[in-house]
Amino acid sequence: MAVNYDDRLYKVYVQGRALNDQQYAAWAAAFVRHLPATRPLRGLDVGSGTGRFTPFLADLFGGPVSGVEPSERMREIAQQTVYPGVRYLKGNAESIPLADDSADFALLFLVWHHVADKAAAARELLRVVRPGGTLLLRSQFSDRMPDLWWLDAFPRGRDIYAGLYQPLDDVLATFSAAGWEFATLDEVSEASPGSRVARLAKLKTRSLSLFEHFTEEEIEAGFAELERRIRADPDLPIPPAASDLVVLRAT
Repeated sequence: MAVNYDDRLYKVYVQGRALNDQQYAAWAAAFVRHLPATRPLRGLDVGSGTGRFTPFLADLFGGPVSGVEPSERMREIAQQTVYPGVRYLKGNAESIPLADDSADFALLFLVWHHVADKAAAARELLRVVRPGGTLLLRSQFSDRMPDLWWLDAFPRGRDIYAGLYQPLDDVLATFSAAGWEFATLDEVSEASPGSRVARLAKLKTRSLSLFEHFTEEEIEAGFAELERRIRADPDLPIPPAASDLVVLRAT
């Protein structure tokens, strides 16, 4: 099922998907590890949404960054903040409105599962990223799913969640067929997003597209169960989780 961010999600995305300074620092360190030390670097943020990473990338690598986003509403929110070197364009992973070899790197952050024609997207990304350039693919993979502490409160949660993603080898095969070269699989340890009470408040915004696959009854029952569990032990820390980052090189 395709998720329509112009329907409801655009209203809650900024609030529900905000990262703290420690989380940004973890991703900054990971991106720097896999990109050349030369500056500036021209960046491409595919599925840029409300601009969660686009200005961040411009600051980090000192070059212009183009955010490409299909959702009109998400893009409108991003464009409300004018940032030096940053622009937002209508497009998607299969159709990027940039010239050949115009980016030194591209980031797809939790976007790949929304891409309809993955083979076409892999080829289009190779067209836009210069030879020797880098693709940073932050995604989940059905054979490497994280153990989210809150998902057990939704009985169908883990099956639905895993069903949104492909196995890692299938993803790598798609990029290899398009001409990309696999560099490495990095595991990024993000800082805790805060207390369980604070995390529940963000979850209740339903800013994760996963909730679009539940019924209203499942959502209501799941949040009630989460509230019960948190009341029983409100100070229980959120366990750390590693996030997968695939690094590919353009040939």
